[in-house]
Amino acid sequence: MPELPDLTVYLEHLERRVAGRPLLAVRLQSPFVLRTFDPPLREAHGKRVLGLRRLGKRIVLCLEEDLFLVVHLMIAGRFRWRDEPAAKIPGKLGLAAFDFPAGTLLLTEASTKKRAALHLVRGEEGLRAHDRGGLEPLAADLPAFRAALQREVHTLKRSLTDPRLFAAIGNAYSDEILHRARLSPMRRTDGLDDAAIARLYEATRATLHEWIDRLRREAGDEFPENVTAFRPEMAVHGRYRQPCPDCGAPVQRIIYAENECNYCARCQNEGRMLADRSLSRLLKDDWPRTIDELEERNVVGAPAAKGGKGGKRRR
Repeated sequence: MPELPDLTVYLEHLERRVAGRPLLAVRLQSPFVLRTFDPPLREAHGKRVLGLRRLGKRIVLCLEEDLFLVVHLMIAGRFRWRDEPAAKIPGKLGLAAFDFPAGTLLLTEASTKKRAALHLVRGEEGLRAHDRGGLEPLAADLPAFRAALQREVHTLKRSLTDPRLFAAIGNAYSDEILHRARLSPMRRTDGLDDAAIARLYEATRATLHEWIDRLRREAGDEFPENVTAFRPEMAVHGRYRQPCPDCGAPVQRIIYAENECNYCARCQNEGRMLADRSLSRLLKDDWPRTIDELEERNVVGAPAAKGGKGGKRRR
């Protein structure tokens, strides 16, 4: 799923190409991508783009006459730009096309589960209905960050990825943030002292800024096409069983629902392996308690643990 760094770079490139230009038409390849009927989509046709903004993980095109096109890319949705008016929508992946005088913005989704969504709303009040209310991490000071983090008692992983608490941080960058902060993803928010919260705040800002800069350099003047949650330069996310870049220990993971949590046991959890109720009880004495025990057994990586609510985890 595109997260804050990816969405920031998307916005910057879209502003260069469509801000101030008229949206000639919106063509739908999949009618299910449009989730609203009032106002009708045809009202957006011919309206000039007054600006763009990000609303959490949503990209918003602000149009004349107080209209807003809201696009949520979800997990597999992506934007493609073609320097060709009325460019053809890709057959299998294409969902919609936004036609401009100088080119076409394509909305695609590489998944059998079509979750990406397009809404057309009228007025700021209609737009607020799509705002989950999460704190913008790069615009917040430390007290605001602390207040958002401690608003509810959750694991750090869950809190960072909760759109009601923090805006546009997802599975990938939360792993990277927690690794940089040297904090276990399963540590509870009510168990952090001021020093740990400050470390998490700085790690959040540093990680997001670093990746925004990296993605800007990677895209250059070209529209960003390689938007992915799995990058070889990442420290732990998507790097299960590969060596941690800081200590060399194999990166571990917990799989839950359709997501996974990646971490370094040595850097983030004092060498202790995270476990869940089902798998650790199944393996009993065969479950490695520490990363040293794992390496002594000459195992490349620990079994993937399936987490969930109520799972018993060591911190």
